[in-house]
Amino acid sequence: MTVQKSILVLLSTFILTSTSYTQTGKKVTDYLNIPGPVVFDKKSYSLSWSSHPSATYYKHEYIPAGENADKFKSMILLEVVTGNSALKDIVAAKVEELKKMKETNPAVNYETFDNQKTSEYMIDFLLTANTPAGKINIAERNVYRYKIFTDASGKKGILLFGISTRAYNEEAVSFISSLKTNKKILVNQVAQFNIPAIKISRQ
Repeated sequence: MTVQKSILVLLSTFILTSTSYTQTGKKVTDYLNIPGPVVFDKKSYSLSWSSHPSATYYKHEYIPAGENADKFKSMILLEVVTGNSALKDIVAAKVEELKKMKETNPAVNYETFDNQKTSEYMIDFLLTANTPAGKINIAERNVYRYKIFTDASGKKGILLFGISTRAYNEEAVSFISSLKTNKKILVNQVAQFNIPAIKISRQ
């Protein structure tokens, strides 16, 4: 996979650039061999959907019991690209994507973090989907953490761990307002989260 392609596959934004659905009735493959469920902020998330569309790219989505991937309130995302992609390039490309989205939707907002001690990067960003009349009907906040990894078998690459939270319709405006007072909580939780060890399955 080229650097350009590896950048593109790690630019996940659920509302506008990704369509991911639970595959009802179909077996979900654990490509990353992560013992489930994944527990984040005392909530258990189970693998609901996975994809391995190329030799070097893997994607897992996790949702809590009782939630629907088509209309989730919270979702965990794990993406892996194996190879020698530059972490800074991937993060910079994501920021450029958000800048372009903001040109047509002023509600889009983002903040970046650079952890020099761990050589990791984070992006905290807000997206909205609007009705033709301009009313917000989905508000989605994402906190993405990017890091270089080596799995148990020695494969190297870039890992993206993300948490996505949503509110719909009448709740969307209050959801956005609440971010002003509790914004740092989720960022700190993602930064301190012990990402499960992965071992990529041979396909």
